[in-house]
Amino acid sequence: MLLRKTLVSSLALGWGLLFLGLGSAEAAAIKAVGVENEYANVISQIGGPYVQVQAIESNPNTDPHTFEASPAVAQEVAAAQLVVRNGLGYDSWAKKILAAHPNSARKVIVVQDLLGLPSSTRNPHLWYKPETMPKVAAAVAAALTEMMPAQKSYFAARVKAFDASLQPWFAGLRAFRSKYPHLPVAVTEPVADYMLEAAGCDIKTPWALQAAIMNGTDPAPQDVSTQNALFQRHQVKVFLYNQQVTDSLTQSFLHNAKAAKIPVVGVYETMPTGYDYQRWMMAELNALERAVSQGQSTTVLH
Repeated sequence: MLLRKTLVSSLALGWGLLFLGLGSAEAAAIKAVGVENEYANVISQIGGPYVQVQAIESNPNTDPHTFEASPAVAQEVAAAQLVVRNGLGYDSWAKKILAAHPNSARKVIVVQDLLGLPSSTRNPHLWYKPETMPKVAAAVAAALTEMMPAQKSYFAARVKAFDASLQPWFAGLRAFRSKYPHLPVAVTEPVADYMLEAAGCDIKTPWALQAAIMNGTDPAPQDVSTQNALFQRHQVKVFLYNQQVTDSLTQSFLHNAKAAKIPVVGVYETMPTGYDYQRWMMAELNALERAVSQGQSTTVLH
């Protein structure tokens, strides 16, 4: 009986200490902001219980290029101890907020700078670049370690696990490139261009058309004609469009692609609900592969 009571007491104490420890970690958690939700997701994966993460641009049904920060958002960003933002003009509003609320203790990771990219880089959708997130994860771990040195080994282990979890996507890109070399594709915007390039695809859509649609300006009529000719002459195998931002021009391209029996794939600019970064990238690559191998269209990820 005494042994049972001692065992019960020990278990109760153990659980109590566990919850106390979690509570302490939660109370002392570093406040972090991922301006784009895919970066917030990576912060969360690396920081675990030692971070409280807020994603700002997280609605996959809106155009991130037209985002306007509310006073509440500005307050959230200004109060953060760690901020990860994209750069390349994609989230200039966040840069302005941080400049208006200087904090020498705040850690700010700009992905553009991590990758050593000049401001003239024309495609800002850096999260589709295979080399991006391993560097982001390492930089997040380094920043968190500076703020919580006692958890250095934890953050390092999380980076190792994160890097390992990306290997199926990397392997899938290599396999696609080998199986379908120089696959001709058409797009609306350069949202997934980095992934397509890593997969060995040949993007036939004129850059000027992609840039115009991305920036919300009127494309040149000759570029629209070039795009439509890609469908009519069956010069591309897949048509990928920004699922978040569609207008009459995109709808006309979709109509022409379907009329030519060219499968379409809707890609996301913002990580869709229910995904983490790794599964999102794999889902996009799998949709591309199904389009080529089975002629199957995927407009919405499930």
